[in-house]
Amino acid sequence: MSSSYVIIGDGIAGSSAAETLHDAEPDADITVITDEGEALYNRILIKEFAKGRMPEAPISIHSPDWYGERGIDLQLNTHVTTVDTDGHSVETHSGGSYEYDKLLVATGGTPTQLPVDNSDVEGIEHFWTFEDARAIKEGAQAAENGVIVGAGLLGIDLAAICGAQDVEANYLMRGECWWRYALSPEGAEIIHDALREKNVTPVFESGVDHFETDDDGHVTAAVDPNGERFKADFVGAAIGLDFNTEFLRDTDIELDWGIVTDEHMQTNVEDVYAAGDITQFHDVLLGERAQNGAWGSAKEQGSVAAKNMLGEWGEPSETFEWVSSYSITHFDFPFLSFGHPTLGDDEVEKKYSDTEWRRVALKDGKVVGGVLIGDLAPQSKLKQLAREQVDVSDQKDLLLEETIEIEKFDGIEA
Repeated sequence: MSSSYVIIGDGIAGSSAAETLHDAEPDADITVITDEGEALYNRILIKEFAKGRMPEAPISIHSPDWYGERGIDLQLNTHVTTVDTDGHSVETHSGGSYEYDKLLVATGGTPTQLPVDNSDVEGIEHFWTFEDARAIKEGAQAAENGVIVGAGLLGIDLAAICGAQDVEANYLMRGECWWRYALSPEGAEIIHDALREKNVTPVFESGVDHFETDDDGHVTAAVDPNGERFKADFVGAAIGLDFNTEFLRDTDIELDWGIVTDEHMQTNVEDVYAAGDITQFHDVLLGERAQNGAWGSAKEQGSVAAKNMLGEWGEPSETFEWVSSYSITHFDFPFLSFGHPTLGDDEVEKKYSDTEWRRVALKDGKVVGGVLIGDLAPQSKLKQLAREQVDVSDQKDLLLEETIEIEKFDGIEA
């Protein structure tokens, strides 16, 4: 008798799991449930679409036919309301019921709304789905003045969209620099200068106290906590995600700002797995829980979860061991972060030129992440040091050499 698998979520984590399960067990009963109205697409490329640089077609990865050809039951526009982990079943808003032998939850998150007055009015956009990208593109094309809120990786995408769409924008940041948990002011200044060249002005020690609107309920301005007013007929907000776990509240699945899993993507409940940015997984390289929303990380988690779903519960064969990376392509110079650049108890950094800078984060003397601006060549060797958990406590200067020579490090496997 064939196995029955239910996957909630059709992002790269869920889709990767479905593909892995089908390839290993072609006769399995696989159901993928998503509340989105379209099948898997490339979340990395939707920002290029919103900038007006790419048409819609290349962004789609799988059509519904892709699932049908593999016998995978894809349920679009379907919201899961209940999971019965004792009865091994999933209920949906439309009354549908799906039984499973193994369940994977890969539902991701929903953008957090700013907790200020008028944060839900027309003209204020959040960036997560393809549908969001369509609204952002339309809103930016019609706008003259913009405000961006959220000094992180999604926020800078919104700022770049304003720059590409000729929107004069102010980028409101709570701290002294962009992505202050991963960059120092010296490194971030490279980004600030590049934003200014695109007519996007960084505003530090700022934020939003409230938004103003016109008589039609469309945003007209953002007022920061200092009382300064910034005109805006377009606002892009990216202050984080609220993870989609509401339907799990009445289960015994452990939740902690997401779903808690071990290094095999198993939850604490038998036959239930999780993957993607919704997971608080045990990172074997850090030796502690971590969360990572990078595309490559989510894809690998989906594959690892699926391989373990194919076996016996409690006897996993695959471990998630991954050093992720995230790149930004909005500027004339490249930018890449890897691993966990915001974590660690120590760091080293160096500026090499007006557009070249490097920072490496360390924990207990080992590389756990970093940021590279301008020169990305060192990334493979830095990631190798992280994977092999090499103690570089007494060799930190080698991390900043323009060309890293891996054989110089003690304890490295050449």
